[in-house]
Amino acid sequence: MIKKVFEKLISNVNDFNDEELKYLNPFIKDGIVVKNEDGNLELSSKYKVCLVKVEKNFVVLEDLISEHKNIKIEFDNLNGAYDGDLVLAKRIFNPRSRIKANIIKILDGKKDDILVYIKQNSFYTVKENIKLDNKGASKYEEGEVLLVQNKSLDLIKSIGNINDAKIDEFISLYLYQEEYRLQKPLEVNAKMDDPKERVDLRDLAFCTIDPNSAKDHDDAIYYDIDEEVLYVAIADVSYFVKEGSQLDKQAFLKSTSIYLPGKVLPMLPNELSEDMCSLKEGVDRYSYVFKIYLDLENKSVKKSQLFEAIINSHKKFSYGRIDRVLEGKLDQYTQGDKEIFDYILPLYEVTKSFRANRLKKGYDFRTIEIRQKLKNFKIQGVEIETSTASHQLVEECMLLANIEASKKVNTVGIYRIHEEPPFKAIARLVDEVNLLGVKVKLQSDVHDTITHIQECAKKTMLSKEIDELIIQSQTQAKYYSKNAGHFGLGFSSYSHFTSPIRRYSDLVLHRMLKSKQTPADIDDICNHISLNERKVNQLVWDFEDRKYARWANDNIGLEIKVKVIDSEKSRAVCYEKMNGLKVTMENYRGQNLFTKLRVIIKEVDLISKQIIATIRY
Repeated sequence: MIKKVFEKLISNVNDFNDEELKYLNPFIKDGIVVKNEDGNLELSSKYKVCLVKVEKNFVVLEDLISEHKNIKIEFDNLNGAYDGDLVLAKRIFNPRSRIKANIIKILDGKKDDILVYIKQNSFYTVKENIKLDNKGASKYEEGEVLLVQNKSLDLIKSIGNINDAKIDEFISLYLYQEEYRLQKPLEVNAKMDDPKERVDLRDLAFCTIDPNSAKDHDDAIYYDIDEEVLYVAIADVSYFVKEGSQLDKQAFLKSTSIYLPGKVLPMLPNELSEDMCSLKEGVDRYSYVFKIYLDLENKSVKKSQLFEAIINSHKKFSYGRIDRVLEGKLDQYTQGDKEIFDYILPLYEVTKSFRANRLKKGYDFRTIEIRQKLKNFKIQGVEIETSTASHQLVEECMLLANIEASKKVNTVGIYRIHEEPPFKAIARLVDEVNLLGVKVKLQSDVHDTITHIQECAKKTMLSKEIDELIIQSQTQAKYYSKNAGHFGLGFSSYSHFTSPIRRYSDLVLHRMLKSKQTPADIDDICNHISLNERKVNQLVWDFEDRKYARWANDNIGLEIKVKVIDSEKSRAVCYEKMNGLKVTMENYRGQNLFTKLRVIIKEVDLISKQIIATIRY
């Protein structure tokens, strides 16, 4: 309620109810809330209502109304506030002072508890690294991580010592308000007893193609060569997770599964994500199926049908196995395998041609994924995963289903949109590429400029790095209730349909397609899951950086090869031995972006994850 009251106040919306007016009375008495010439309540110009956002070396007070200017303050001026708190700040008009506002009241504190660690007999916050009152801190060990009461600093729970790698997961989850995922999951009573008659597709030789370690199989495919029809079967999660149920509320709160190295924190309880919803091999499963009639000559879809069905996946394959099949290496196989391989091989040729046609409008970026391999909670090594033929085959099938799903929703639905980057971002990209010695120019539009840059980059050794710059220049993809197209993929209409086990957006879309109804709060749903998606990405990066920091801490004095990725912040990333590990170089001399260097790991802070390295000149 508190945030809503002040949003109304600042936006000049004076439709306060009795409870809201009662809350505002003390602020009116203190002259913080005043009446304007029209007799409406407004916030006095001396004050700001802000959200606290803690950066690495300073704090930003983000104005509740985004068009107003944010203010930077020092950690010493937080006045008991923490990251994410809603605060009342008083402006200070002092041209000589860096401080332009003081926090005078915490309006809505996000947490009753706070995560701290012990350093030199004092409490320090883990997120902000702010020194707190040291009363009672001396009884704890150096490096001990504790959950304490926000104000009194009384112990709630000891998490462990920072030197113990087990605690990284809790720290990352806590810092991004996701620690509730460690609680006992909800009980599930799932049965396949749908009274409706489903289309029986159990005789079709569907297969799943996933990473070797996958336990949640969202999708299965089958291709009818003679009819030129692609079947994409997706787990029918909406049958098991009813709208408004406790399961649904928890899935909405999580809005996505979290994939940490070697572990999944699923959006749905394991009974659903790994069993009843998962399209497991040799088991009857409810699914929501797209039957897509392909026009092979024009590389397009003639028509599609969507229906509830029951399938039985005939085989579970890994990407690696299908890659070998596509290379003609069939390995040992059964008659059942051959039935699938007989349609997988021609389907790959179909998807290859559709992909080539798609890339006339969309983009082909050289994306790699670095996967940490953990043993005893520490990095044992990293694997580089690139997009292979099998990945591309599955991706094209899923893209077709996602596009068809987006076409079947109402004018207001749930779309996955990606807006064209602004001219300013593309102009800056051209400048950055030219600074690397690759001569490029702005073209007639954004698409032509990007493809022009990629073509020029192919003639150099920097193709992968320039792709990274192009990706950085893009806007953030998000969920939106109105169709705005997907610039990166080159689609005029796009939604997420194919992963309802791990994405709440897909679950909502399934319900909409079945009911032909759009939720009244669809804008709130889109906003929530978009924000949560970004937060979860940051959480995973935080966790992985903690693991990199531990590896670096165990390898002080080791020489590694890095390339510069941020010339302003003296940052570089390792490209061999421990791919993905980022260092800050203490003796950096302004080398160009992507310059390759040899550095020696000098020191590590396990709390902040900062790795300091020295360049070998």
